[in-house]
Amino acid sequence: PSAFHLGQLNNLDSTRYYAELNARTMAGLGINLNFAPVVDLNIERESGVIGRLERSFSDNPEIVTQQAQAVIKAHLASGVIPVLKHFPGHGSARNDSHKGLTDVTDTWNKTELEPYRRIIGQGYDGAVMTAHVFNQRIDDKYPATLSKKAISILRDSIGYDGVIFSDDMQME
Repeated sequence: PSAFHLGQLNNLDSTRYYAELNARTMAGLGINLNFAPVVDLNIERESGVIGRLERSFSDNPEIVTQQAQAVIKAHLASGVIPVLKHFPGHGSARNDSHKGLTDVTDTWNKTELEPYRRIIGQGYDGAVMTAHVFNQRIDDKYPATLSKKAISILRDSIGYDGVIFSDDMQME
């Protein structure tokens, strides 16, 4: 089931079951890192990259955090490193960053940082992936992936000191 479906159910037993199944399958195949869970808030439900593809658990940061924690725990228990994505938030994007410039300046909200704050604040032991989103309120020159200011939010404001991945650098 999609993250959106699991978020709508909001039953951690169901999320845990599917996350454990996925993590065990990956570990059994020798895969030890998964670029999941998506912790974007489902703000733009018709977004072609997050909302419409049902990649987000919810627009509620508490539900996203709880659901993501179930996925994280299942992965770590199977020896698979989870990767939170797409920092600092792709759920408010109206455009698909795979297909071109995605400017979230007018749609992004600081609430999109909450899942990161909560999960990292609880001792998260995985990695984070940045998003190719441009947000003039964070950096008026660079998208988050290339922005020292955006990375500083993750490192200094949120207190994350682990591995940071870029999203695919050949996206359009």
